[in-house]
Amino acid sequence: MPAQWTADQVLALAPDAASAKNGRGLATRQKWIALGQQQSVIWGECQGSGKNPYQTQIDLSEPAFRCSCPSRKFPCKHGLGLFLLLAEQPGEMVETDPPAWVAEWLASRSQRAEKQAEKQTKRQDQTADPIAQAKRVAERQRKVSAGIQELRLWLDDRVRQGLATLPQESYQMWDTIAARMVDAQAPGLARQLRELAGIIHTGADWSDRVLERLGRLYLLIEGFERIETLPTAVQADLRTQIGWSLNQEEVLTGQAHTDLWLVIGQRTQEEERLRVRRTWLYGIATHTFALLLDFAHGHQPFEQSLLPGTCLEAELVFYPSAYPLRALIKTRQESAVLPKPPPGIELIAEAVCPSGISEAIATYSKALANCPWLERFPLLLQDVIPRQEEKGWLLQDQQGIVLPLSRRMEATQGWQLLALSGGHALSVFGEWDGAFLTVLSVWVEDSYYGFGN
Repeated sequence: MPAQWTADQVLALAPDAASAKNGRGLATRQKWIALGQQQSVIWGECQGSGKNPYQTQIDLSEPAFRCSCPSRKFPCKHGLGLFLLLAEQPGEMVETDPPAWVAEWLASRSQRAEKQAEKQTKRQDQTADPIAQAKRVAERQRKVSAGIQELRLWLDDRVRQGLATLPQESYQMWDTIAARMVDAQAPGLARQLRELAGIIHTGADWSDRVLERLGRLYLLIEGFERIETLPTAVQADLRTQIGWSLNQEEVLTGQAHTDLWLVIGQRTQEEERLRVRRTWLYGIATHTFALLLDFAHGHQPFEQSLLPGTCLEAELVFYPSAYPLRALIKTRQESAVLPKPPPGIELIAEAVCPSGISEAIATYSKALANCPWLERFPLLLQDVIPRQEEKGWLLQDQQGIVLPLSRRMEATQGWQLLALSGGHALSVFGEWDGAFLTVLSVWVEDSYYGFGN
């Protein structure tokens, strides 16, 4: 069994506040008819409103959940309640052989993993028809190039007319050019254009931020028109920005990086019915950040569940980039809870930003010079104190340098951050977008707190 999980780590998995509250209500022994565990698997039967009890089971190695209840939420309240019971009353879990319904689930998971591995190996071994593949690439290149030329003309017109009239324009203006980029098989450009439409109504400095984003789009166009003359890593960044990404099988053929990876922060956002989860890892030996992206539609579960504050031994393969951040897990061992902050959290922070906020931003600037299209950059800061000013919340380091926190931070989160600090310095990890820091996690002495969901 891994080390003891905490209630905060369990509740971080809740899909919403209602599930967390209901799960908390089920985290008592009286609610469960039977409980059991074997190695890294726990299970229980919870009597609900129906005739038969709900059968709930958790594989702690990911963790992965299954429950016989009809809930479409994942994990459901029964899974959360069982997990909380393990975290708070581990002695209630009796070591015993699993019942048939648990053994069947474990067998099906093992078979599914084997089939997935065989499928991946088969895909990697199969050689695609090079002629057909070349034709597909050439056809997409033609469509993207036509879309890029149209976007260049559109940008020229917008800059020539000036930005002052943009607040009076309808959203349809942005949606029309974005839809054209989708037709040109450049969905990444379409996403950026639609995001631009939302910036216009977000504060007095909107024109500066719009002009900066338009400049990055123009740089992207200039780069794509010269793509064959650029280094391979820069070509990969350009294609990624356009939305021309590699499939996972291709990525996994790259060099693997083995380390003990700390799950340092996590954030889940919803775009229409698509949920996107960004999980940041930090390699304790290699001093390397890695970003894992997971996608799920509606109430479907994410493919993998990694708990912030835990760590795992794993092989990661990074997507090609001039500044690699996004990665895939190639192989992994069971996740483990750290009984205290990771070895030398202060040393980790010093390795990333040795002397405070100024040096951290200098590190970001160097990364941006390698890849100008970085949208989010991982920052790990130590010895910073939260402060509130008229314009919003800030972090201040020992030299008096300040960093503005995201305007989207709920007011309660700012006060919670201040309460955790008690007016003293703490360690903070978050995503920096060039203007604001979104806090994802905080260390206070020996305790870890997640802020990402």
